[in-house]
Amino acid sequence: MSTAPYIPENAPFNTDQRAWLNGFLAGMFSGGTGEGGAASTAATPVSIIFGSQTGTAESLSKKAAKQLKAANCEPKILDMGDVSVEELAAIENLLIITSTYGEGEPPDNAMSLHEALMAEGAPSMAAVNYSVLGLGDTSYPDFCQCSKDFDSRMEALGAKRVSPMVEVDGDPDELFPEWLKAVSEVLGEASAAAAAPVEEEATDDEPAYNKKNPYSAKLLKTENLNKEGSSKATHHIEISLDGSGLDYEVGDALGVYPENNVTLIDEVIREAGLRPAEEAPLPDGTIDTLFAALRFHYDLTALNATFLKACSRLSKSEELRSIVLDEETLKDYCQGRGVIDPIVEFEVKFPTPEYFVATLKPLAPRLYSISSSPKAHPGEVHLTVGKVSYETHGRQRGGVASNFLANHTTVSPVKVYLHSNSAFRLPADDNAPVIMIGPGTGIAPFRAYLEEREARGAKGKNWLFFGDQHAATDFLYEEQVAEWLKSGHLTKFDTAFSRDQAEKIYVQNKMTENAEELYAWLEAGSCVYVCGDASRMAKDVDAALHKVIETAGGKSEEEAKAYVDAMKKAKRYLRDVY
Repeated sequence: MSTAPYIPENAPFNTDQRAWLNGFLAGMFSGGTGEGGAASTAATPVSIIFGSQTGTAESLSKKAAKQLKAANCEPKILDMGDVSVEELAAIENLLIITSTYGEGEPPDNAMSLHEALMAEGAPSMAAVNYSVLGLGDTSYPDFCQCSKDFDSRMEALGAKRVSPMVEVDGDPDELFPEWLKAVSEVLGEASAAAAAPVEEEATDDEPAYNKKNPYSAKLLKTENLNKEGSSKATHHIEISLDGSGLDYEVGDALGVYPENNVTLIDEVIREAGLRPAEEAPLPDGTIDTLFAALRFHYDLTALNATFLKACSRLSKSEELRSIVLDEETLKDYCQGRGVIDPIVEFEVKFPTPEYFVATLKPLAPRLYSISSSPKAHPGEVHLTVGKVSYETHGRQRGGVASNFLANHTTVSPVKVYLHSNSAFRLPADDNAPVIMIGPGTGIAPFRAYLEEREARGAKGKNWLFFGDQHAATDFLYEEQVAEWLKSGHLTKFDTAFSRDQAEKIYVQNKMTENAEELYAWLEAGSCVYVCGDASRMAKDVDAALHKVIETAGGKSEEEAKAYVDAMKKAKRYLRDVY
C-alpha cells in the first residue's frame, strides 16, 4: 500500500490550508482505486452565498461557480436571504461574497443572516471551512464593514478560514481572480484548472459589449428637469443603444465611463510641473499621453492617502509632513479635497508622469438606475441624473460623472454598459399592486416601472410617493405623471415637497398619514419598492413602514419586524439604495 503524499512545512500555505490539504491527500490515497490503479476523487461540495444590493456580488458568485467546477468542485449558489444561521453551520465548505452599503451595513438580502450570526445565541461554526470576499469603496468610512463582520464572526464561532479575506476597493477585476485562485487551490484540485484565471466565456446569449468592452453610444438629449429658480439641476439623459445588441430590463442600471473636466486637467498638469504630451502609463499597463491618461483613466476628484504621502516626499513643507504622520489628520485632510489641492497648497512638483500617476486611483465607471422602459423607448436608455456642484476648502467642485453627462454634447460618444440587477424587479404578476417610494432622482426606476406596466397593459394598481424641495420648480416628470393620473394608470400619487410650508414634510410622513390604506395594500399582496439615499431616506422610510404595520395592523414592534422580514423573503420589499 502506497503512502499518501503530504504538504511540507515550507509550502506557501497557512496552518489551516496545510491541514486541509494533508487531510484531502490522505483521504484520496487511502480510498479505493479505479481501473489501472488511478485514484478517483469525488468533487468537493462548495456553497457560495452572496449579499448583494446592486447585483455585483451575485454576478461574481456565478463566475466563482464556473471556475470551481473546473477545479473539481461541486458549487452551489445561495442568496443570503434564503439561508438561515442553522443551515450556514451545516455547510462544510463556504464562500461568502458580500458588499457593504450605507454606513457599514449589510445589503438588504444579507440583513437577517447577518443579524442572526451576530446574535449571542448563534450556533457553532466549527464544522465550516470558509473564506470571504468583500466588495467596497475606500472613499466611504466603513470600508467593507459587512464582510469584516462575517469574517471575524465566523472565526469567533469556530469556523476554519481556508484563505484570507480579500477586500476589493471598487473594481473587482484584479483582486477577485486572486482570491478565487487561492480558494480553488485549497478547496479544488491542485491542478492547472484550479490555478487558471476566470475567463469570460462569450456565448450567443451574452452581449458583445460589457464593462471591459463598453459601447460607444450616442447621447441624444440632456435636459434640465428643474425649472428656473430651483437650487438643483436634475438632468434627463437620453442615450441611443441602437445597433448595440444591448437589452435591459426595468430595474437594471447603466454603467457610464465618465471623463474628467478638461480645465481641471490643465491646471493639475501645469501645477505639477509636467507637460500634457508627455507619455504616461495607464492602469492596464499601456501608454498614452499624460493628458489622455488624466482625462479618461485616473480619478482626480477624490484625494487618497497614498497620493498625499507621495506629495509629502516631494514637498519641502513641514506642515504636509506632519499631516501624513498622523492617520486621523491625514484622513481629515483628504476629506472633501482632490488631487489638485495638495499640489497647489504645498507647491508640489513631480519629476515624471510615471511618478505622478503611480498612486492615483483608476477612474471608475458610475452606475445609474435606468429611468426608461425598453418597450416604451426601443433602442434607447434614459437616466435621471442630479448634477452635483458644491464648494469645499475654497474651491468650486463637481461630481465627475453627473457633470460629464449634464454638460455633454451629442458630438462625442459616451462609453456605457448594462448592469443587471435581478434584486430589483417588477412582480411577474401584472395584477399585483405596486407601491413605489422615490424622492428626488429616486423617481428614476419608477418612471421605468410605470412605462413598463403601461406598455404591458398591467392591471395591477400603482401608488407612487415622490418628494423634493418645491412643487413649482422641482416636480420631476410632472407632465408624464399628470397623464398617468388622468388615464388612471397611476392609481394614487402622494407628494412631499419639503420646503413649501413652514414644517418640512418628507415621503415617510406621507406614508404614516396614509397608514390605513397603505396597510390595506400590503395585505392585498402589494410589492414595496424604495429608491434613493441609503443613509437617511431609506432608513426613515423603513422605520415608517414598520410604524404603519404596527399602527394600522395592530401589531407589536416584534410582529411588525417579522411582517417586514416575511415581505423581504417573498421579494415584496426591494430597495435600490446608494
